[in-house]
Amino acid sequence: MGPEGARLARAERAALNRAVALNRAVNVTEARSAVEAVWRMESARIVGALARYTGDFSLAEDVAQEALAEALVSWAVDGVPAEPTGWLLTVGRRRAIDAFRRRAARDERYAALARELDAEEPGVDTLFDPDAIDDDVLALMFIACHPVLSKEARIALTLRVVGGLSSEEIAKAFLVPVPTIQARITRAKKTLAAARVPFTVPQPHELAERLGSVLQVVYLIFTEGSFASGGEEWMRADLSSEARRLARVLVRLAPEPELFGLLALLELTAARFPARVDASGNPVLLEDQDRRLWDQSAIRRGRAALARAVGANRGLGAYGLQASIAECHAVAHSVAETDWQRIVILYEALGRLAPSPIVELNRAVAVAMASGPADGLALVDAIASRGELTGSHLLPAIRGEILTRLGRRNEARLALLQALELCGNAAERASLERKIDDLSRPVQAARRTEPPRSRR
Repeated sequence: MGPEGARLARAERAALNRAVALNRAVNVTEARSAVEAVWRMESARIVGALARYTGDFSLAEDVAQEALAEALVSWAVDGVPAEPTGWLLTVGRRRAIDAFRRRAARDERYAALARELDAEEPGVDTLFDPDAIDDDVLALMFIACHPVLSKEARIALTLRVVGGLSSEEIAKAFLVPVPTIQARITRAKKTLAAARVPFTVPQPHELAERLGSVLQVVYLIFTEGSFASGGEEWMRADLSSEARRLARVLVRLAPEPELFGLLALLELTAARFPARVDASGNPVLLEDQDRRLWDQSAIRRGRAALARAVGANRGLGAYGLQASIAECHAVAHSVAETDWQRIVILYEALGRLAPSPIVELNRAVAVAMASGPADGLALVDAIASRGELTGSHLLPAIRGEILTRLGRRNEARLALLQALELCGNAAERASLERKIDDLSRPVQAARRTEPPRSRR
């Protein structure tokens, strides 16, 4: 071959290599997208089935992650399998057997698992037993929300193994470093192992106590999505949507009245989300929201769930009472037409059932709307005198709004400045700054200020 032929051959090989590399890049991208999609939709079922199989939650989560890593490589070369979930389960089981072998040669458990796996027909998915899937997911939620774990660990573990979010996604949602989230998850798994928490659905006599922990975690996830504690955005729709999805899974698996109450609360609250920010992402308070933008489908779903909670004839729990308050807002055509007296009564009942200074503060807002700002201010000042919400921007923010309605502009401005100093969310800080600017202008030039509002 002459010099020209050699150059052509090299050029052809280079072109072929580029084509292969491009095809590999496309395959890798497709494989990653497929892995992420399967994990997001099926993570709870995969980890749950592996935990049932191995009897070890921590090991199940680890081998599931190993299966995902292998899928990224294998699917890029061989293509996405026809049954991707079954593929991940099979690889996860093999990795579990390898782990048992490494743990102790004398442990007979891995041998039994290996014999069971070898006896199966290729492609048969014995782990996805239709009669066990729901129990697997329910058990997974209860173990991820086990009271032995800290609140932060329960949230991180639930979003990771039940919600299918990556450590990076969870860290971004809560504005913390990725290593912090990874450390929380690692500590949580070690804590569960040390406490020898079994992978089972709690017995009926344990259900009420353990269910409360699960509900609290879902509610905390939703709350962070509804009112971001920090960052630039006022809301994080991805978190609130994930909380609603988890609540829907729960009511299907364990149709308890308070679960329906929680689902109703989340749906009725989320129905207002489309109107809660303007085109620039600035907060829009309740009085100024265009109620035509409210999600009527979410309102119907929320009211239906609340009816299920009420129909149980056990008396509404804390979430059901909050859902009833949210329903009062959802059915009203305006702030003026809202049944504020009923809201006051519901907050009084909630305060007796689940007392907290935030509940009292929300009741003060309702009283200010039902009976006048002076009555509401007296309640807010009583809460402030006890010092229970020191460090929270909510109390001075609401106090400033009530003082504005009373025409006490200088005092209102000082209260809002205090709220601004304590507020960590950029969007809400911008809203507070606009109110302070309004109060700094002459009365005739000031824009109308919003009435006090609660977080519900």
